[in-house]
Amino acid sequence: MNEDLLTTAELAAVARVMTDAGTTPAGPLTADLISGGKSNLTFRLSDGDSTWVLRTPPRAGRTPSAHDVVREYRVIDALGVTPVPVAPTVAAYEKEDLIGGAFAVCDFVEGRTVQTADQLADLSDGQITSAVDALTETLAALHAVDHVAVGLERFGRPDGYAARQLKRWSGQWEIVGAHFADDVRRAADRLAGRLGEGLPVQHATGIVHGDYRLDNTLIRTEEDGAEATVAAVVDWELSTIGDPVADVAMMCTYRDPAFDLIIGSPCAWTSPRLPDPEGLAASYESAGGVPLRDFDAHLALAHYKLAVIAAGIDHRYRAGATHGAGFDTAGDAVGPLLQAGLRRL
Repeated sequence: MNEDLLTTAELAAVARVMTDAGTTPAGPLTADLISGGKSNLTFRLSDGDSTWVLRTPPRAGRTPSAHDVVREYRVIDALGVTPVPVAPTVAAYEKEDLIGGAFAVCDFVEGRTVQTADQLADLSDGQITSAVDALTETLAALHAVDHVAVGLERFGRPDGYAARQLKRWSGQWEIVGAHFADDVRRAADRLAGRLGEGLPVQHATGIVHGDYRLDNTLIRTEEDGAEATVAAVVDWELSTIGDPVADVAMMCTYRDPAFDLIIGSPCAWTSPRLPDPEGLAASYESAGGVPLRDFDAHLALAHYKLAVIAAGIDHRYRAGATHGAGFDTAGDAVGPLLQAGLRRL
């Protein structure tokens, strides 16, 4: 039996939760797994008439504080009254007694995912340009939201974001970086040291997505037209209250070609058909985003973070805990990302 499948009894329990929240399915629910594995499980639910999306943690191998789908639901629910495009929320359930984990249900949003270079090839140059404009406009709109006014005043600490990030990822490097070559470890120490000597000053505070790029949105394209819009921003697992400039820097850092080594194949976001980091930053500021002060320092910190993430993937791969595309090549990304971070300083 596939442990990622939802049973008839579990689906009936989900339907009861939806009904209690004010949305009653027209008939028995069915579920198709959309994605799973490394992150939360995502199911498409249907009653034959309407369609929803259910998110729940993986059935096994999850860690405390990770995979928090109810926290993800909370930020989506709060953003529903803002210009930021998100899926309309339906219901959330925090306990694990019904389907083996907490779960959240939102309306299904029609749109296309553009994750791979092959999927990007289906878009015209005009569609890509309008998609990038819509992407940066949406990020600027997110950063303009008053997080207190929408009920997210306790969603995260408002200040000291860069210092907390450096402390967190430096501690993680101590765990996952020991087996790398001397030159890589020296680069990590040098980058962390220089960042500690001159952390970027936080001039703004807002909701940060934490993992923002094209493939974490659903886009809509007009038939035979150049227009592309963001239908919904998805994957809010890393969202918090923090420095919006860091959110932009992380988006730009994902453009580094080394990101392909982490994913394990050519991805859409590293394509040369998209603007370079400076072009993305300019597009964001033109859309009314916050001023990108100390941006090179933010980029350096983002490269450090991504390098440590890659080292963590490599660490799990060497321990035999993972297999598949990206796991066996992620370690090769660590050195180039650290060097790119040092160049930004």
